[in-house]
Amino acid sequence: MLRYGYNTNGCANHRLDDAIALIADAGYDGVALTLDIHHLDPYLPDHAAARRGVAASLRQRNLGCVVETGARFLLDPRHKHEPTFVTPDAEGRARRLDFLCRALEVAAECGAEAMSFWAGVPQPGVDRTEARGWLEAGIAALLRRAETLGVAAALEPEPGMLIETVADYHACAAGLPGLRLALDVGHCIVTGEVAPERAVLDEHAHVATVSIEDMRRGVHQHLPFGEGDMDVPAVLAALRSVRFTRLVCVELSRESHRADRMVPAALAALRAIEAALP
Repeated sequence: MLRYGYNTNGCANHRLDDAIALIADAGYDGVALTLDIHHLDPYLPDHAAARRGVAASLRQRNLGCVVETGARFLLDPRHKHEPTFVTPDAEGRARRLDFLCRALEVAAECGAEAMSFWAGVPQPGVDRTEARGWLEAGIAALLRRAETLGVAAALEPEPGMLIETVADYHACAAGLPGLRLALDVGHCIVTGEVAPERAVLDEHAHVATVSIEDMRRGVHQHLPFGEGDMDVPAVLAALRSVRFTRLVCVELSRESHRADRMVPAALAALRAIEAALP
């Protein structure tokens, strides 16, 4: 059977300890831990102690972990997802690097399978070639820290960002040995680059973690299973065929208002689909 996790960005109305307990009690194998203002904020004075506490909680519950870094307003309360590695301001890019290095430290403490991050959206007027240079420089520095800590750093192609397809990932990773892929199969539906199951079959050797949800073609909205165009049985069959052993993490960031029901329901849906596979 595949190993499933649930992303805490879908439990935004729960305290982190309560969210971890909810995910564990539902029967998941792990947690995708999105660092945020209310979930293990890495800039709080007591962060080191809180980090150790979360790591102990995961171990006590025998949960695997992936660290996610997609918080919307953690670094800038007025601009969503800013600053990034493609922000024109050098100080802003340094802040993003500092945050991701802190995320690597959380990942190391928690024994995480990977730390996932994305490139960012170039601001209007920014030359994309120059932005690519900033991005690659930032990732190179991040990979040096990741190697020191023994954590896999995985770049997630994100619709609308500088790196939005698997092909973009490969173009970036060509000069950055050690950079892994964080594959969100729903994003394949949005960009239309490749069928999600095909992406699993072709890219599994590069993948450090998988995110899964339902999605409609061309629309970047994370949906509960059965509400979009994803061929979920085909994706799970592909993951099983390549003997994928890392966490497959449900990401339903818009479902926090009903996390008490959605957390167990999502796992039940996945287990039922997987059980019906040949």
